[in-house]
Amino acid sequence: MRELHRVAAFDAGFFRVEQVRLAGRSSPVTLLRMPDWVMTVAVDAAGAFVLVRQHRFGIAGETVEPAGGLVDPGEAPEAAAVRELREETGYAGGEVVPLGFTHPNPVLQDNRCHFFLVRGAVRVGAPCPDAEEVVAPVVMGRAALEAALAGGQITHALAEVALRRALAQP
Repeated sequence: MRELHRVAAFDAGFFRVEQVRLAGRSSPVTLLRMPDWVMTVAVDAAGAFVLVRQHRFGIAGETVEPAGGLVDPGEAPEAAAVRELREETGYAGGEVVPLGFTHPNPVLQDNRCHFFLVRGAVRVGAPCPDAEEVVAPVVMGRAALEAALAGGQITHALAEVALRRALAQP
């Protein structure tokens, strides 16, 4: 569709809202312009998964999910994945395996969420999350993680995609 007019409706710093008028549509399309995100599934030498328990304001509750966050300007997604793992869990790892990406919501958003598996994760210090984050590391064995996925205890859609992709790795 041919674009007729675009206007910035709101700038929240880490995302912008734009309204776009298109030929043939009576109402504008609303778009959220966001940076890419990462999710980092970490596994230690014993095969346990290093996740985070995190407060999510949208649901006014906690989730269990892989470490993750925004890709900073000029930062490679893999570097962001390693950084977020260290910040949110206090763990670092050896081999970093890309698990692809997905478009979180292509109806409204233009960004991607990149997934990574970090093998050989070891605790290297205390978590040092951003001031706005309320996170705590959670270590789960594979069976407990699979049960949490099957039982609906992990409800963050992107977390489920990341974890299922990681679990499918040899």
